[in-house]
Amino acid sequence: MANDAVAGNTLRVAPAQPVATDDPVRGVLAAFTRDLVEGVDETLAGFLAAEIDSLTEIDAAMGGFAATARDCVLAGGKRVRPTFAYWGWRGVVGGDEPLGSVLPALAALELLHTFALVHDDVMDASDTRRGRPTAHRAAAARHVAAGHVGDPDRFGEAVAVLIGDLCMVWADRLLSHATVPPSRLFDVRRCYDQMRVETVAGQYLDILGENDAAGWSVDRALRVARYKTASYTVQRPLLFGACLAGADADAPLTAAYTRYGLAVGEAFQLCDDLLGVYGDPATTGKPAGDDLRTGKPTALLMLARQLATPTQRRVLDRAGAVTGAREVARLADVVADTGAVARVEQMISERVAEALTALDTASIDETARTALTGLATAATARRA
Repeated sequence: MANDAVAGNTLRVAPAQPVATDDPVRGVLAAFTRDLVEGVDETLAGFLAAEIDSLTEIDAAMGGFAATARDCVLAGGKRVRPTFAYWGWRGVVGGDEPLGSVLPALAALELLHTFALVHDDVMDASDTRRGRPTAHRAAAARHVAAGHVGDPDRFGEAVAVLIGDLCMVWADRLLSHATVPPSRLFDVRRCYDQMRVETVAGQYLDILGENDAAGWSVDRALRVARYKTASYTVQRPLLFGACLAGADADAPLTAAYTRYGLAVGEAFQLCDDLLGVYGDPATTGKPAGDDLRTGKPTALLMLARQLATPTQRRVLDRAGAVTGAREVARLADVVADTGAVARVEQMISERVAEALTALDTASIDETARTALTGLATAATARRA
């Protein structure tokens, strides 16, 4: 991978130092938040500025289109995937290795994430993302405001597909800016490609489940969680970071990351299932009860149906056919009454415990171990 500097990248690349606090986990996470997230955002902003300039030379309209894609990338987000990749890398190299050489690779994961989000919003016909109109809704609104001919919704969806495609290409291009020894390139790229393949597999299963809810099950819902979320949110980013650091595929640490990543990733999705029904729109950026309105066959809803009495099941069968806030609230109450919420919370706790046990099976940099311990809890006890 080329060692070109990413345009506009002026961030500090020295290892973060823990922030003074009585809680060592919070200290480590505060340090990474300050340096890593700022570094990722600066890297993305500099890279995207150069890309937009290049596309503007093709046509002025391309500059506007590329700027829309940039706004999707930079519109908030917790930078979860670069975070896990960073600690996967730091767990191998230790605390003294400067971050600059791999920062473009970590930032590339955020472009990959934007590709997935934009396409996911089209497939789910979502109206909002991170408290703002989704890419396809925003493009449709611009179509109407400009007085263009044709179907604005169709135009918006087409534009969003292209935005997602562009972010996928940008991710590949930014990845090439990382400074990685040639002997390591194949393993890095193989891990990256596997992450993308598994993301598509999980997304397809998610779509299939929405169109075959009657034939779905808790096991298949967890399989979706494993491939749509666990793989590309936690497990593969961790392994990607380990590959960037040169970890062997058969090393105990790689096995520990695999086990930890699967457990935390599944717990992350189970937490999403709860937020999809009970989350506060002010913090999630999504309407409350969206999963009940669409009848999305999440593990939460599948468990509720499995545990429900006949009377409760008749109410739950209305999932996907309700629109009013009162009906959605009634469904949410029934889901909780079945005991499904408590069961999902137990499943989350079990997976966090499994992840922490996995960390004890291999030699990992102690600062990284502390951070991964904290992240296992933070990623699964969130409100957004």
